[in-house]
Amino acid sequence: MKQVIVVRKDLKLGLGKLVAQCCHACLEASESCRVKKRKLFTAWLNSGAKKVVVKANSLDELLQLKRQADEAGIVNSLVVDMGLTQVEPGTITALAIGPDEDEKIDKITGKLKLL
Repeated sequence: MKQVIVVRKDLKLGLGKLVAQCCHACLEASESCRVKKRKLFTAWLNSGAKKVVVKANSLDELLQLKRQADEAGIVNSLVVDMGLTQVEPGTITALAIGPDEDEKIDKITGKLKLL
């Protein structure tokens, strides 16, 4: 069980902003899973709540990953920034995929490079 968080490298976010976007993605997808797929959420939590952070090179790549997660029925969450600091309002910054089974998520994110 794991969750993969994908962040856009093309935005060149500062480290603090990048971490905050990952946290937003993690929390939103985790809460969605807790509500919609309680057994998966509990299994993930009880196995250590593993998270992996990888990078996407563009918005198009991030949106393609979201489409694949949706098609696979995997809980996911796209982060749309409010634009209060480093990016314009409405900028899509990150995507959390899962929590779900490793094998299901790896089919979508397995070729992405670690952040």
